[in-house]
Order: sequence, then C-alpha cells, then structure tokens
Amino acid sequence: MVRRPALLLALLLLVPALALAGCAREPAEADPAIWRVKGADGQEAWLFGTIHAAERPIAWRTPPVAQALDAADEIMVEVSNIADEAAVSAVFVRLATTPGQPPLSQRVEPERRAALMRYLDRHHIGDGDFAATETWAAALMLAQADSPRAEARNGIDRAVIAAAKGRPVVELEGAAGQLALFDALPEAEQRDLLDAVVADPDVVDSDDEDIAGVWRRGDMVAIERETRRGLMADPELRAALFTGRNQRWIARITGEMARGRRPFVAVGAAHMAGPEGLPALLASRGYKVTRLR
Repeated sequence: MVRRPALLLALLLLVPALALAGCAREPAEADPAIWRVKGADGQEAWLFGTIHAAERPIAWRTPPVAQALDAADEIMVEVSNIADEAAVSAVFVRLATTPGQPPLSQRVEPERRAALMRYLDRHHIGDGDFAATETWAAALMLAQADSPRAEARNGIDRAVIAAAKGRPVVELEGAAGQLALFDALPEAEQRDLLDAVVADPDVVDSDDEDIAGVWRRGDMVAIERETRRGLMADPELRAALFTGRNQRWIARITGEMARGRRPFVAVGAAHMAGPEGLPALLASRGYKVTRLR
C-alpha cells in the first residue's frame, strides 16, 4: 500500500525538506511509464510521469525515455527553478506565514487529536510549533516529516531539467503558482488536508510499497487506485490538486503542440493516472496516445 503522505508529495513538487541528506547509494533500476502523443497533423509530444523525491538515485533514463527526451525540442515541467532551494523556500515562507494561528490540535476534529499528538511526538514537534504557519503548510511539512528518507536531490524532475542541454524549459505552474493552490483553499479544506496526513496508517516501509517503488515498476494501476483514496476522495481537494491542474496543463501542452513544438512533458506520475490523467484527457481530444513502456 502506498502511504497517503507519499501520494501527496507525488502531487506536490515544493515541500520544504525537514531531514538531513543521506549517504550516496547506487542508483536503483527503474522501468517508468512514458507515453507518445500524436496529433492528426503530425504534432508530437511525450508524457513522462516523475517522482519528486526518492530515497536513493534512480536509473530513470531507459531507452524509451532517452529516445523521447532526445527527440523533443523543449521540456515542460511543473517548476523550472526547483534546484534554487533558497528562492523556492522564500516563496513557501511568504505564502505559508500568518501569525496568530491556533495550535494544531485545535485545527483537527476532537477524535483526531490523539492521533495528531502521536504524530507530533513521533517527530519531536510541539503542538504550538506552527503558531505562524497556515494549516495547509503545516500539513505539507508533516507529510514531508513522515517521508524522511525521500530526498529532493534524487527527484526525477531535477534530472530531466538538467538533461535539457540548452533546450527551452517551459514552466507549467512555477513555485508561486503551485503553492498558491494550497494557500487559496478555504480553512475547512486545509484542515481536511491536515486530517488526511494525520490519519495515514502506519505501513511497512519497503521499496515494493512506497511511491518510488510503485513508480519504478511503472505500475499505473496502483498509482491510479491511490488517486481515489484518502485526501483525493475529497471532491474539493481532488479538484484543486488533481483534476483542475490537469485541465490547465492540457491547454498548455496542446497549445505548444499547435505551435509546432515537440514537448517532453515531465510532471508528477499521479497526474498520468486514470480517466482524468493527462494521457486519457489527450486521447479524449482526438490525439493518439500510446504507452511506450
């Protein structure tokens, strides 16, 4: 089973790291999913689902991925400056900070408070430590705290951007745009987000069960199943984090294709899943979408 906080991190690129970097390890083998998109007038694009952090480096550049990346004339990503941690952190702090917030225990339902306190105690965090932090940001930081071994430096998005080699890198959201999705949520929805993180059950921690392991296997069935559970079963959160973003991205992708560009689109793998994922949405618009792997 995939951790719900891990799924949240798969949907969100920009979460502040709360853990120290681990030791370097040999890259893990992977066979990630990738799709080719063809238009009736010869338009072409590729869709590559990524993970934003991983415990260890990953050998992600399989032959189908390498061929697609080499054939593309531009790269499309969620955030283009993800390696600039100072700039990204500044955006997070600006949007997340509002003094005078109540203790976290007052931002969850009474029946969830015991679980929250266990969660905080496990990570040596105080109930009042988020007095100046909005609820959505506290939820994201707790999700990151529960995935301490996943490191952004091993994220596939960074590797794809590094492989652009002078080609244009087109930004689909940007740091401010992505975090603004959460900042704009009503407080009730922010608390639902916090509740979903706190309610995540403990599971065995292994490569076959974490989000990186599922992604490495290219198991889109498992990823799609997780996009319908937990916080993603909440209609408002699903619309804000998943379906709404996919619809906006489709407009950008098809616009680039209409201009004669051949984009390599690298976004979180959850956005590729199911009938509301990018491959299905493009197919519904008349494009021929073929999974290469």
